[in-house]
Amino acid sequence: MNIGILGTGNMAHALAAQWVRAGHHLTIGGRDTRKARHLAARLGGATTAGGLRAAVEGGQDVVLAALPFGAGAPVVRDLRTALDGKVLLDCSNPVGPGFRLLTDGGPSAARLLAAAAPGAHVVKSFNLCHEDVWRMRPPVFDGRPLAVPLCGDDPAALALVRELIRDIGCDPVPGGGLDRAALLEATAALFIALWVGAGADVQAIAPPLAYAAGPGGALPPPLR
Repeated sequence: MNIGILGTGNMAHALAAQWVRAGHHLTIGGRDTRKARHLAARLGGATTAGGLRAAVEGGQDVVLAALPFGAGAPVVRDLRTALDGKVLLDCSNPVGPGFRLLTDGGPSAARLLAAAAPGAHVVKSFNLCHEDVWRMRPPVFDGRPLAVPLCGDDPAALALVRELIRDIGCDPVPGGGLDRAALLEATAALFIALWVGAGADVQAIAPPLAYAAGPGGALPPPLR
């Protein structure tokens, strides 16, 4: 694939490094083109660098918005025409001081990107883990690949993001339409509060799948 990366921070580096190793062509874009060139040089492979618009133009298949909440929508709004028809992948977490969900009562971060670039196909994913988890090759815990939820409305866009999840060695899990992206973001806020604030192992919260609906209970059909 040809993937554009908006941003030069830790999440941009972690995910881009995996996709370079998988053989994809990347264009790194940032407000500071020196940082973009530096990251591209670190990544190697078929990676180029430039400004934000260059990343969108290079991301013929997918554009990753690896931008802090609050910065993403203005950047995307400026690039909305160039994003028409493209897959826009959002990995941001709108979590503030005290592990507060900054979008509480309003649209999700993913919805804000979709409103800023109405011609793009927005998919929410990769927001539930620290960037160092995405650096693992592969992220496997107790012999099980990490399961990665994704939410979006366009089947073709979801198919591309599922492929990118598998390229990291993870299992994609359909999370429903983009209206459910708010649930992923709220889950991240809860998980971060439990991990950092309470030192809890959130993997211990949910029972195994066989017990999810209670003894003998029937599970609902999977989300598509």
